[in-house]
Parts: sequence; C-alpha cells; structure tokens
Amino acid sequence: MNLIAVIGGMILKDLGVIEGASPQEVKTVYGSCTFFFKENIVFLPRHGERHSIPPHRVNHLANIASLKELGVEWIIGVNSVGSLKEAITPDYLLVPDDYINLWNIKTFYNEEAIHITPGLSEEVRRILISSLKESNIFNYQEKGVYIQTTGPRLETKAEIRMLKSFGDVVGMTMASEATAAKELGLHYASLCSIDNFCHGIGRAPLLQEEIKRNLQGKAGKIRQVIEKAIAKLGEAPKISKEPSLFQGT
Repeated sequence: MNLIAVIGGMILKDLGVIEGASPQEVKTVYGSCTFFFKENIVFLPRHGERHSIPPHRVNHLANIASLKELGVEWIIGVNSVGSLKEAITPDYLLVPDDYINLWNIKTFYNEEAIHITPGLSEEVRRILISSLKESNIFNYQEKGVYIQTTGPRLETKAEIRMLKSFGDVVGMTMASEATAAKELGLHYASLCSIDNFCHGIGRAPLLQEEIKRNLQGKAGKIRQVIEKAIAKLGEAPKISKEPSLFQGT
C-alpha cells in the first residue's frame, strides 16, 4: 500500500488519530521532525508534538523533507482558516484549488537557480472532494483561493479588506507546505476547516476560543472525510513525482 501523510495542527488530537501511537523522530539537514506512524499513515503535527511551535516558526522544510525520506508520496494537509467571504460561513469545509503566498517563501533551492510552478495536486483534490460527497457533508466548497499570511498575529481589518479582493480564506501554513511538497515531487492538497470570519468580516468580534471551538465541532466530519480519502489514496496506483522543475538562469 502507498505511504500517506496527514499534516495537521491541534486537530490531530481532536480527531483521535494519534492515540496509542508513539512519537518518532526523523532528522534531516533542515532540522528534525516528530511524527506518529500507524500502518501506512504518517501523522505529522506541524506545530510539534505539544503544539508549541507558532506558525511563523514551523520548519516546513524539515517536515516535508522528513516525509520524502520516509517514502511518502501523498500528503493531505488539514488547515484551520478564516473566511474572507460572508457566504463561506464557519460551518464550511473547503478544498482550495490555488493559493497566494508572495512573502516569506521557504524553498529547498537557496543555492541553485531552480524554479517550480507552484500548485496543488489535482489527484489529491479530486479524492478529497469525492470523499466529502460520500460523507454527506453539504456545507463545503470544491474550489477557493487560500492566502497565506506570516502570523503569528491575526490580520488587521485593513489587511482583510485588501485580501478579500484576491482570495477566499486566510491561513498561515498551507502554502508553505504545498510549495515545499511540490519542490520535492510530492502530491499535496488541503482540506480547510473554516473556523471563523476574518477580522472585520461579519459583525461578531473575533475570539481565539471561538476559533478553537468551531474546529473541534467539525472534528467528526473531518475524520470521516480523511478516513475515506486515505482509503482511496492507499489503493491509488503509483505515479511519478510532480513534473514541476525547470532550470533557470
């Protein structure tokens, strides 16, 4: 069976997927990474085992390099995001089809003139969408643009007014994971949990506890979708790495 990775934050504990699994460490030239292994699935807590690493200090290169070293080919990211659109309410799940990340870009190619064309895996996206449909989850979107900000603070109202013209949701980690995975030829897509309206969208004030509560409330639905997607990816035929690299000057 294929080796599949699921990268998540606090939601991994809420899903109960790492219960009974012992943490293991992989060391790479980019740093070390702690993960939990269950059969053909690697669960990787992006913020560390104790959820103590803030988003702007997550070592995405170490995380993705570790998965590559383990032989992972498919990656599902589970990301908590804020909505930039009133129509995308905090009970929604979303599978982004593109992203914007124009700043603080992490790359494996700091010493070479190599460029990639960034993007998300259409195969993993297709499987996530079909898994959503089979799970009878009605509040979801098959497309959307994810905008990554640096964090760790949330965005100002003025920043949100600017960003809402270009994207649908905002987060702090997914784009970095997608870019690093593409550079190493791994197939990555994300299931985003809409857990709040962004600052200034809607009338209610933005509270951290509400964001956490909304995410926990969708844990059962997210687990159902992830389990179906893992089953599909486990039987998917082996395919070559993402054809993304070209030499530049």
